[in-house]
Amino acid sequence: MEALAVRLSGLDPYVDGAMRIVAFYDTLMRRRVDLPALGRASAALAECVVGIRLHGTGRVVRVTPDGRPAPALPAPASTTVPITLDEEEIGTVWLERPGPAGPLDELLLDRLALAAAGVVERYGPARTTMADPALVELAISADTDEADRARALRLLGFAAGVPVRVLAVRSPLPLDRVGALVCPAGPVKAALVGDVGVVLATAVDPGRLPADARAGIGADGGPDRSWRQARAALRFTGPREPVVHYADLGALALLAEIPEEAVRDNPDVAAIARLAADPHDLETLDAYCATGSLRRAAEMLHLHHSSVSRRLEHIGRSLDMDLTAPAGPLRARLALTAWRLLADGPPATA
Repeated sequence: MEALAVRLSGLDPYVDGAMRIVAFYDTLMRRRVDLPALGRASAALAECVVGIRLHGTGRVVRVTPDGRPAPALPAPASTTVPITLDEEEIGTVWLERPGPAGPLDELLLDRLALAAAGVVERYGPARTTMADPALVELAISADTDEADRARALRLLGFAAGVPVRVLAVRSPLPLDRVGALVCPAGPVKAALVGDVGVVLATAVDPGRLPADARAGIGADGGPDRSWRQARAALRFTGPREPVVHYADLGALALLAEIPEEAVRDNPDVAAIARLAADPHDLETLDAYCATGSLRRAAEMLHLHHSSVSRRLEHIGRSLDMDLTAPAGPLRARLALTAWRLLADGPPATA
């Protein structure tokens, strides 16, 4: 490459400069430099401040042409290029050049982005959203000792001491896109563990979840505890409440701890299971339990309140339960919730 650049020298100043830039980065990659060294070399070549940012960890390298860390207050980027790995944008490189951009700035940044992706791939962990399921399972398992858990989190790209929250997700959308939506700026990893999607993130915006997704969200008391909470919360989700925070369940979370046999043998739960054969009856009971009001349930179902009243009388007889009594709706709601937990299966043991 260097010999070719020399032969082209003098024929076209642009081509000469371009070939030298290509040769420069080829040399850096052969030397297997790390990100700080890549930043220093690029800043010296560009003769201005160079920046490198990785989305997955939030790590930023900014270097002046003399190889020192750039001031904390960055100048506006004059040229920016994304870093891509495995067809996913994992970061950004840019130049902070005063005045107009140079004729070779875009080429320089293209080569810098390629080199940065190579450094990330070589030294890891990979900054793509999807992660090795075995590594994720090691991070969230209750049986993992803390040293191994810390190592797994570090390999996944999470800095030591940073709280990590876990989401248990079911969604037709690919998990990497779900992860990118709920945590667009901070570190986030996703993998399928068993039949449930697991998303680990330092920050969560549940409002960005896809409309057709269901998700249980754990707290940040450690990935293993957060996973158990998220998996339990996922069991409480339904068409009317597709996203559930474990912290919002309160005492309802105790229902998830009841042994499956005890739930199955309960007469109220068995009655709900029989009622489920008629989806309209089940929907009516669900609306009544959710609203606590016959008229509001009728509005939710787009029916006349007299029709809902007749349905509830029939449902009450089927359940052998007085739904108009003070304890009736509470008893029905507990039975309905327990039946749904039973239908979703026991919580994951990872």
